[in-house]
Amino acid sequence: MLVLTAGAGAAFAAPRRALAQAAPSTPATAERHGLSAFGDLKYPADFTHFDYVDPNAAKGGIFSQVGPTAAFNQSFQTFNSLNGFILKGDGAQGIDLVFDTLMVRAFDEPDAIYGLVARSVAISPDGTVYRFRLRPEARFHDGSKLTAEDVAFSLNLLKAKGHPIIGQNLRDMEGAEAEGEEIAVVRFAPSRARDVPLFAASLPIFSKAYYSARPFDESTLEPPLGSGPYKVGRFEPGRFIEYERVKDHWAAGLPVNAGANNFDVVRYEYFRDREVGFEAFKARAYLFRQEFTSRTWATGYNFPALKEGRVKQEILPDRTPSGAQGWFLNTRRPQFSDPRVREALSYAFDFEWTNKNLMFDAYRRTTSFFENSDLKAEGPAGPEESALIDALGERISSGDAAVLKGVPWTPPVSDGSGQDRALLRKGAQLLKEAGWVIRDGRLTNAEGKTFTVEFLDDENGLERHTAPFIKNLKLLGIEAHFRLVDSPQYQRRLNDFDFDATVRRFSVSTVPGESLRNYFGATAAKTAGSNNLSGISDPVVDLLIEKVIAAPTRAELRTACRVLDRRLRAGRYWVPQWYSAEFRIAFWDEFAWPSVPRPTFARAIPEIWSARGRSAG
Repeated sequence: MLVLTAGAGAAFAAPRRALAQAAPSTPATAERHGLSAFGDLKYPADFTHFDYVDPNAAKGGIFSQVGPTAAFNQSFQTFNSLNGFILKGDGAQGIDLVFDTLMVRAFDEPDAIYGLVARSVAISPDGTVYRFRLRPEARFHDGSKLTAEDVAFSLNLLKAKGHPIIGQNLRDMEGAEAEGEEIAVVRFAPSRARDVPLFAASLPIFSKAYYSARPFDESTLEPPLGSGPYKVGRFEPGRFIEYERVKDHWAAGLPVNAGANNFDVVRYEYFRDREVGFEAFKARAYLFRQEFTSRTWATGYNFPALKEGRVKQEILPDRTPSGAQGWFLNTRRPQFSDPRVREALSYAFDFEWTNKNLMFDAYRRTTSFFENSDLKAEGPAGPEESALIDALGERISSGDAAVLKGVPWTPPVSDGSGQDRALLRKGAQLLKEAGWVIRDGRLTNAEGKTFTVEFLDDENGLERHTAPFIKNLKLLGIEAHFRLVDSPQYQRRLNDFDFDATVRRFSVSTVPGESLRNYFGATAAKTAGSNNLSGISDPVVDLLIEKVIAAPTRAELRTACRVLDRRLRAGRYWVPQWYSAEFRIAFWDEFAWPSVPRPTFARAIPEIWSARGRSAG
């Protein structure tokens, strides 16, 4: 599966306080050059470059790929808009390259960000007011100065009119304002999540003058004005888009940019079919591919260019949370309202058979919403987790508390036959307990309604994996089928929660916070375009999310995440699929890694790669 991320930042729909009502200026602490959720930074204020880059990396050449991740309104199959920060349209991947941000991520730390447009930030003692001091040399591509007015305008605009995910994540940002040209003041609610300021500092900065003459909340193919390392070049909607390096980029010499943004052109290709995309890679239509299809990785990489060494393969470790991939069941649909029904569907999916026969045993079973991380709940609850469960008090019953303290729910292990009769019997029994019985070969409830499931997707890469699942569901009397629709229709239906079941992979950060509300919170369940596809609306989940957000230490964060994981898994909101703790990459032999240790928390391609045979610059 390709990865759908939460994006860099998000905004909530809470009423925005007028600037005239803003609190008086609050004394701030000493200015700092970076931020992290818990205040720990690896790099000192006078650092010259990140350890994982070559500061003298060659500049030039082209990097092209099929984008492996998507955020906000982006699609993997097509694009029809150059506005990637609203709900409307299908945004072009890579559009974030056009915009600079207040701060930028370090890939060898869990969550640290360092000054880009902002050279420093001062925080009030109560943590509610952030004063970002801007670099006076910051410029948009048309030469106009980037000021604090642009920063305040952008943050307020994204909260009011940005994609709902952005709005949700900025819920606790009360507002932003300018103090002169070089101080942007951002105010947060006292209860805000620890990562909200980091999210806000990672959002794109727009030109206030540019958008004063254009509507922001409309799809458009007009290349936007930005201040980032690239600008929009050639493109054909739905086929490809190129970003051209800004040779005189104002921030090219900053420590956070040293050794990065090395290619003259970064190009994204679009294919509606994975097999067609792979054939295009073999023909050198694009140069880099992250392989998500195990069958192709196992059997397809035997073409002449690879045998001759002109194409390279590499497997990189993925040390970040693999997140949650599976068939998400829409609990807004009446047939999925009972957790026993949702669990019954898990007994019909034979992962062991699928992994062996369709995926060359390349994957491990996903069991957790925090898979491949120390945030995952395992075994009986330990003392810290038990204490947090006890602290929930009367919010949960004694039976629920006992469930949370026990071994967390995991999907069943089959006999690998593809049709494990013992598991199917268990599934049938659960359906019967939930009031569904077989009549004339169809599963029917007391009102005489038959049980139907439509598996919705916009590409057929997982159709062959879904087909055996559907076959087993039919043995339970469930009328199931796979429905393939075009990408715009698919996105509209997901935005409106108009589906029965769909496949998604959601990845959380190493230090999750505000995004958890968007994935699992009750408010997000009712917010069009949110990532809460299953419609989870559980007061205990909401409470545990707040515990995660309020955790004062990394250790307490881990404990709260593990208890949250236990509660989510107990809800049976999905049929878990699989994951791999690796990046499988292939590329034409035209690129070079920096000869330094690789970063721990990101693939960092193409950010730190460069083209072979180019001069340093």
